[in-house]
Order: sequence, then structure tokens, then C-alpha cells
Amino acid sequence: MSQSSLWHASRSETCETQPLAGDLRVDLVVIGGGFTGCSAALEAAGKGASVALLEAQTIGFGGSGRNVGLVNAGLWLPPDQVIDQMGQGAGERLVRVLGDAPQHVFDLIKQHQISCEATRNGTLHLAHSPAGLQGLDARFRQGNRYGASLQLLDAAETEQRTGSARYHGALFDPRAGTIQPLSYCQGLARAAQAAGAQIFTQTPVNWISRLGNAWEVRTETGVVTAKSLLLATNAYFQGIRTLFQPTFVPVSYCQFATAPLSAAEREQVLAGGEGCWDTALVMSSFRLDQAGRLILGGMGNSDGLASPVHRQWARRKLAQVFPDLAAKPFEHSWSGRIAMTGDHVPKVVEFGPQAMAVYGYSGRGIGPGTVFGTAAAQALLTGKRTHLPVPVTPAHRENLTAVRAAFFETGAAAAHLVSART
Repeated sequence: MSQSSLWHASRSETCETQPLAGDLRVDLVVIGGGFTGCSAALEAAGKGASVALLEAQTIGFGGSGRNVGLVNAGLWLPPDQVIDQMGQGAGERLVRVLGDAPQHVFDLIKQHQISCEATRNGTLHLAHSPAGLQGLDARFRQGNRYGASLQLLDAAETEQRTGSARYHGALFDPRAGTIQPLSYCQGLARAAQAAGAQIFTQTPVNWISRLGNAWEVRTETGVVTAKSLLLATNAYFQGIRTLFQPTFVPVSYCQFATAPLSAAEREQVLAGGEGCWDTALVMSSFRLDQAGRLILGGMGNSDGLASPVHRQWARRKLAQVFPDLAAKPFEHSWSGRIAMTGDHVPKVVEFGPQAMAVYGYSGRGIGPGTVFGTAAAQALLTGKRTHLPVPVTPAHRENLTAVRAAFFETGAAAAHLVSART
């Protein structure tokens, strides 16, 4: 099994870039080449602004290019919990905006002809237990109260959709779908370039400072001076000297992709092409790609110390969920990091004049990342913060992040070990 990302091997979009070489002066500098940064660059350049995007590695190198590829609506939190935490007005606005996020993503894909295996056949949130089904029933009632057209499926309907008899029911969301996430991210960058944005890769930022009425962003190979700045590194912020350093809990998620299923197997497994994840505390996910590979994911770092535990778990999990695929070989494995916040709500921190950091999608990166990136560009260009899906704050801090990250990784490893005995 190759310890490399399937998405890197199967991508159909490319974005030709070079490192920064020299100094620039622009309207907007974006740091980070994931969904947030690329959608911001696309929006700003499309509005006529001069834009420079700086990425330390390659476009989509971080969580965006390691994503499961589920284009979901909303957050992990059910709508009522979002509103309880944020208040009626702000909470309902966020629920509505992120309910429309899949439409925004698929509209961009169509508008810019992004080749990313876009499939909009919905997603299934699977009940791993009777208690999980009760939770889905609450989400069903809340979601439909706020305008979603969700369907609550029983065990028989869920087995028919998934090909697995392991689940007690499911919540079907027709707004959602799946994509090849790295191709989508590269396609956003290509579209941003076509709109006039300058994109520089292999260009890590060392230092961000305020100089007069502008922001100065220093790299080893040049300096970018800008009226406005967007920090969009999410879980991959590292080594930048700046006035504000985003704090979050880094949580690893690993994935394993099988060899392509046969035609007969594809008729039995996810025949409708939905993407799936379950209600377990240490959750898992599965979906198909365009070539018919089954991609199984779970909490944990498959490149870390507990790598053997997570790899053995994946083998067992595949056999438990789809017994007929028990012998199917895995061809790819990879891990990525999620930026979790304590309340699971994304953050927009305005840490200086015309400077924002956007992060903390807590595992829902595609729809929210695209929406927040677009909105941040609009807010910085117009000066109107009403474009943003959440209220702006001057600061945000998460405490004990290393301890909490270790707790998640240890918990995932323990859960995957325990599953060997059940």
C-alpha cells in the first residue's frame, strides 16, 4: 500500500505556479493556498483587486488536499446548538448561510469548469447505534425547521442505499455531494489566476508586520506590501512571526483507499454515490471516487506512532461494514489535520486594520472554507463586515491545545484498539 494521497495521484486539475522572486505591492495578500485562501483570491481578483497568494508548499498541500471530499451543508453542530451558542440572530444567519454552502461550491465548479469529480447525490449521516438514531431524528426535525429537505431513513432503507446492514438508520441530505478535493482546490487557484491573481508556491512567510498604512509580509525571496491581509492557513499555521497567532486543537484524520471495485461490487456498495459518515464519538467515513475506489476514513494519524493501530483498524472496519470487500486491498493511505475549536464554530479574527484570520472549521472545510474565504475577501475589499457569516472578534484563544490534541489522538487509537475485540 502506498503511503501517499489518492487525491494527489488522481487529480485532474493543475495550477502552474512559481515561488515569489522579488517585491510586490497589491491590494490584498492572502497567506495559505487551501479552500479559504483560493476562494478569497478568486473573489477579490474577480472584483478587480490586485491579489498575491503565498503558499508555503503547494496548492492544497494542507487539509484542503487531504480532505474526505464531502461537500456538506452546515456545521458538525445541529442547528439548535449553533443558535444556543451564538444567539438567535447570528446563529440563524450562520445556519442559513452554511445550509447554502454546497450550492455555492457546485456553482463555482460549474462556472469555472473545475474538473473535480463533482457528484451531487447527497450524503448519508449513519446511525451506528440506537442512540445515534435518536440524535439523527433531532437533527432531522431541526434541519427541516430551518428549510432543509432532509429525509430520515430506517435501517432497511439505509442498507439499500449503502449496501451495509450495520446501521440503524441514516439522515439523507440532498443538498450535499462529493468532490475530488485537491482537484477542486487546484481548480479554484487556476480560476483565481485567470481572474488576475498572482499565486506563489514554495514561499513560506516568515514575518507579518504593520508598516504605516499597509501590511508587510516578508519571505526569504521577497516582500509583499498590501492594503489588506487574509491569514488562511487553518490547521497548517506554522513558524510565522505575527501580531496574532491562531490557536486551535489540531486533530488528525486518516484515510485508506481500496483498489477500484468491480462492476458487480459497485452495484451493491453505495450504488447511489452518496458520501457517508457515522454518529460514533470516534467517527468514521466512507465514499467512492469516480474510479470506484472505496475510501474509508477515521480519526487518527496513520503516519504517527499509532500508525499500525489505525491501519489494522481500517482492515477490520472494511470487513465489518462490507464483508464482501474484506479481502479488497488498500492502495493508498494518508493523513491530514483538522483545526478544531472548543465550540466547533469557525472564527474570524480581525487582528489589525484590514487584517483577518479565518480558521477553525472543525472538520467541515469544503463548504464553510469556500464561503468564508469568499466573504472575507468581500469584507476586506468593501470594508463592510456584514458580508461575513459570523461576527468578527479582535482575538480568540484556545487553551491547552497540545493536551487536547493528545487526548484526541490517544482516544482514537484506544477506540481503534477496542474495536479489535468487538
